[in-house]
Amino acid sequence: MARVYNFSAGPSMLPESVLKKAQSELLEYGSSGQSVMEMSHRSSVYDAIIRDVESSLRRVLAIPENYKVGFFQGGASTQFAMVPLNLMTTGKADYIVTGNFSKKAAEEAAKFGEARIVASSKDRNFTYIPDVKAIDYSKDASYLHICENNTIFGTRYAELPQVEGVPLVADMSSCILSRPTDVSKYGLLYFGVQKNVAPAGMAVAVVREDLLGRAAESVPTMLNYKTIIDADSMYNTPPCWCIYMMGLVLHYIEDEVGGLAQMEKRNNEKAALLYDYLDSQEFFTNPVEKKYRSVMNVTFTSPSPELDKKFCAQAEQAGLVNLKGHRLVGGMRASIYNAMPRAGVEKLVEFMREFERENG
Repeated sequence: MARVYNFSAGPSMLPESVLKKAQSELLEYGSSGQSVMEMSHRSSVYDAIIRDVESSLRRVLAIPENYKVGFFQGGASTQFAMVPLNLMTTGKADYIVTGNFSKKAAEEAAKFGEARIVASSKDRNFTYIPDVKAIDYSKDASYLHICENNTIFGTRYAELPQVEGVPLVADMSSCILSRPTDVSKYGLLYFGVQKNVAPAGMAVAVVREDLLGRAAESVPTMLNYKTIIDADSMYNTPPCWCIYMMGLVLHYIEDEVGGLAQMEKRNNEKAALLYDYLDSQEFFTNPVEKKYRSVMNVTFTSPSPELDKKFCAQAEQAGLVNLKGHRLVGGMRASIYNAMPRAGVEKLVEFMREFERENG
């Protein structure tokens, strides 16, 4: 069977070596006589798995000792509610809206207090990131929330906002583990795992420990960060298979890639291949300001919606799948996460050149 190059924004490609490792252990993990999907999460075997995953994440991300890690069901969308439920102690928080998910996060937070939108790039259809140094932040905000990489619109922050006394909270679902991260710049970072980390079904939160224990008594038990983190993510049955797969990906990053600095180098090279081609011709257009171009999600359009549709259909026949852009943007979107090999981007650029020759 020939595997396609999957440019989906998520669930996305996983490294082939990770899939093969999971396949080899599917029926029996180690000498346990059972699959990870079957074993008790209270067993000593699984306890070793989840402990190794957390220690691997701490190592790969260089997480400081005063930060706690939690594995959560519900994906990043549940985090939109958990953040204000746990951190909005002043009844107010600042949000920078740079796309669909940061907008949804702000709307969710507004159910629990005042979610002040201090800046937005909606005026130019989210094709840039507002200047973080020119924003009038709230002095009494409990936290400042951003979505660091915008999957739908193909933008990313070139610089992180830092407000004295106000913790930065970041949704890093589509950029986590793509480059080194200074965790100390955040009060809390969270991410859904289905783009760069594992199969869909889980979110991970990394929380500075002084921010824990602030939730009101009325906050549901399962929506309190402290509940899960104090129980080492074992308060209830965790998403066992996702955690196991995350461990395989983390070992892949360490052992095969050589860490996040090398991963960043790979990702920058892949993105440069695609952006350099886009900048060299006039048939396809990328609308994002160059300074804010995402390395993970590259959006582009052809001269017409009809040609966009034709492009996606012919690309799929050529083994380049899930290139259709989000309905809010149209056109095409190539998500080139960690597991997308350079060869996949090279084949895409080759296909784009040929399509341009035939339809230009």
